[in-house]
Amino acid sequence: MPDSQLTPEPPVAVETAAPVRKRPKPGERRVQILQALATMLEQPGAERITTAALAARLDVSEAALYRHFASKAQMFEGLIEFIEQSVFTLVNQIGEREPAGNGQAAKIVAMLLHFAEKNPGMTRVMVGDALVFENERLQQRMNQFFDKIESTLKQSLRGALDDAGSATPSLDAQVRASMLTAFAVGRLQRFARSGFKRPPSEYLEASLARML
Repeated sequence: MPDSQLTPEPPVAVETAAPVRKRPKPGERRVQILQALATMLEQPGAERITTAALAARLDVSEAALYRHFASKAQMFEGLIEFIEQSVFTLVNQIGEREPAGNGQAAKIVAMLLHFAEKNPGMTRVMVGDALVFENERLQQRMNQFFDKIESTLKQSLRGALDDAGSATPSLDAQVRASMLTAFAVGRLQRFARSGFKRPPSEYLEASLARML
């Protein structure tokens, strides 16, 4: 029986599937939203940021934003939490490495100003420029942040004043801590209102040496 001849089958057309957008991992979209918000705040003279503009930047719907944050205020709270955790983690590290006193207080102020310089968008949150039309509790939370900075500086300075024989170490430490905090806030405000042109670390060592 003769072998049957095999005829090649016609080629099958292969359809190219449209690229599938990868779904972000749990929590990843929240981080992307906060990063986009911080980046938008870095634009000098930026007006109030709307959720519509933020959604457009991320190429998602506003409804997609609200699946991760109940409100825009919650988004700003996310930025404030980042500021608090970052700064006070560094404060603790300084406290572990540097003995209490003027040197420790100077390093805390310098760290705060360098953090702001590297994160201009966060600076606008810290000084309240970005919070003017937002929920009042956000500004109150940033006020508490600087109160905690001042309290930390007071604690840092108190021991050195005790050792120096100050008759009123607690009062002297409070005065110096208040002065250093006001200096830091003023530098951050100038940085934000100059369109990020005047770095907060300008003449920093000389300034701290004069105050301490």
